[in-house]
Amino acid sequence: MKVLVCDDHAVFADSLSLVLADAGHAVVGVAYSPAEALPLLRADPPDVCLIDLRFPAGTALDWMPRLRAAAPEARFVVLTGFLEQRVLDAGLAAGVHGFAHKGQQAGDVLAVLRRVEAGEIVADRAARRGGDRAHGRAGQVARFLTPREREVLTRLARGESTQALAKAMGVTRSTARSHVQSVLSKLGVHSQREAVIEAARHGLVSVETGEWLAG
Repeated sequence: MKVLVCDDHAVFADSLSLVLADAGHAVVGVAYSPAEALPLLRADPPDVCLIDLRFPAGTALDWMPRLRAAAPEARFVVLTGFLEQRVLDAGLAAGVHGFAHKGQQAGDVLAVLRRVEAGEIVADRAARRGGDRAHGRAGQVARFLTPREREVLTRLARGESTQALAKAMGVTRSTARSHVQSVLSKLGVHSQREAVIEAARHGLVSVETGEWLAG
């Protein structure tokens, strides 16, 4: 399917677009605000637009009339860290076709997109359950990370390069690379982008602020 990703956290948005592309979908664009999404929706309307709930300029629900007008045939899936009943109700009223949780595994998010693209309205609170499971695992994963590795992970979530990370932490680039590789190994991933997504899935790091969440 053709997918447009819209999230104001650039590292997360870019990482998610790579996951979608790896799964065989055509990512027609990545936007970091609803305003940026509007011309992309008009230029190459996607089958599905995956959009974060909250932005500095308002929620995705606030922007939904303009977004839907820009691409009337597109289906919209809202990505959120916590799905409240009032948000679900307001989303359905605004024309949202589904919800996905940032704590869900990539495969679960892809499944929501496929169901929505097939014409379903996905509002069965799977997003909430996925988030609960992820946060329940957060403490288990966090125990395996040293304080240094936790710092590395938060800096990766903020989009810092290995060079910037080394400078900020007062270590050599070689040491920084070693810390990064250790984090990747413990999370069972192969790239820094995958590490950010995995950290968000387990509720370790806020994808909005890059702050450590697991205590």
